[in-house]
Amino acid sequence: MARLSDIIEQFIKDMMKDKEDDELEIVRNELANYFSCAPSQINYVLTTRFTTDKGYYIESKRGGGGCIKIRKIQIENFAPLYSMIDEKIGNSITYDSAIKVIEALYEADYINKKEAAIMGAAINERAISSDKDNRNRLRASILKSMITIILLP
Repeated sequence: MARLSDIIEQFIKDMMKDKEDDELEIVRNELANYFSCAPSQINYVLTTRFTTDKGYYIESKRGGGGCIKIRKIQIENFAPLYSMIDEKIGNSITYDSAIKVIEALYEADYINKKEAAIMGAAINERAISSDKDNRNRLRASILKSMITIILLP
């Protein structure tokens, strides 16, 4: 028998297949009610099964019962770049290594100077207040998300 997380994941993917624009908006509480589970179960599925590494971008809107937008990223044109970035960043990255990734993207004209500055500010030590191990994991996640959004076709 499939686990609830697997069922929720498949349900969301089936809903996405019905959409023409590879974008789906769901209300977390409604989905939780449908599956008779806690909203945190929906969060768990979204954060573990619909990651940028797996070709999805999640945008959460405040209010309205937790409206969440899920976008399927079409990365055919940037597949080699995404693979390189995913390998270089991994699940954890130091500030210095992250800056090198940003500088490489800037020098290759994938991002402009302002985007590079914003990315650097978002991942610096002052912006991420957490213990060191969590800080590097959070930094990797933030950096991957920013790169994904900037490079979206």
